Amino acid sequence: MTVRPYNFSAGPAAMPEEVLQQAAAEMLDWHGSGMGVMEMSHRGKEFMSIASQAEADLRELLAVPAEFRILFMQGGGLAENAIVPMNLSRGGAVDVVVTGGWSQKSAKEARKYAPVNLAASNEADGHTTLPAPAAWRLSPGASYVHICSNETIHGIEFHELPDLKALGSDAPLVIDFSSHVASRPVDWSRVGLAFGGAQKNLGPAGVTLVVVREDLLGHALSICPSAFDYRVVADNASMYNTPPTYGIYMAGLTFQWLKRQREGELNGIAAMEARNSEKARLLYDFIDASGFYVNKVAKDCRSRMNIPFFLRDESRNEAFLGGARERGLLQLKGHKSVGGMRASLYNAMPLAGVQALVDYMREFEKTQA
Repeated sequence: MTVRPYNFSAGPAAMPEEVLQQAAAEMLDWHGSGMGVMEMSHRGKEFMSIASQAEADLRELLAVPAEFRILFMQGGGLAENAIVPMNLSRGGAVDVVVTGGWSQKSAKEARKYAPVNLAASNEADGHTTLPAPAAWRLSPGASYVHICSNETIHGIEFHELPDLKALGSDAPLVIDFSSHVASRPVDWSRVGLAFGGAQKNLGPAGVTLVVVREDLLGHALSICPSAFDYRVVADNASMYNTPPTYGIYMAGLTFQWLKRQREGELNGIAAMEARNSEKARLLYDFIDASGFYVNKVAKDCRSRMNIPFFLRDESRNEAFLGGARERGLLQLKGHKSVGGMRASLYNAMPLAGVQALVDYMREFEKTQA
């Protein structure tokens, strides 16, 4: 059996091979319906059953409480940077914690719709640490507090979500969990709204997941388009406008794949967290023991999903990437704003792929000595 190349793309990212095979088998005829999913009416019984099952599976996987609504939307995380303040700001100020490139974009976009207070930032240290929540400068009466709980570009992750109540804030916490959703459990007791694009851990690009607490619905600004009003979307079961039907179907297959995962006595998301921790530890341990490669992020906030690293001699970058491609190790070039390399270890990346990368990195280091 031929092994597919290992795709380390930050997104759109690799998907589970089982999911791709099932989708291929069902491409022309879904369950004897005579139609492919892309050809179905979004209001027909066939697709309604797909969407309903996907929502139920996701609620079970992420242990989403009953008081939260699950919405399938469009526009990705960038669009949510506008849609969130249009729905939650109520004309008041919002707090944003900047920890990397994506939360910077969130703050910039939110300023178009609400006054923004920069509650904390790690820009001064090059986005390599996390500002301690106890030092955040939160606004009294803020409409919400926004964080990006995993920064894809800079490789920083909140391993624990902040407890705003313990910090003296009654504001709901909004998290952009695009790049670590379904890689670990979510403490919903600390969250008011979570959003994320599907194209990293959940499926193909095109679907945006929003999980929002019921009491936060119904407060959209008058300028908010109806298709982006969370209350309208929720009341219409994500069918107010034509949703990204094929993306929801693919995400649904991924949810079922996740439910089947086992790691010892663990299953589902718990199994994925254990597996992802093992993959990240393997790569970080090698980098830290090497004098040839370096990761600049503080160890207590390193991302398990996105691992940027640099060759100490960056004149060898192209040679490194060329050799990687020859060995079927794809999409390792770092983000253009940061440079270097980046390995994204999302759920679909097997441990064998990370081991293959480490083996190549060790070999390349020896050839350059």
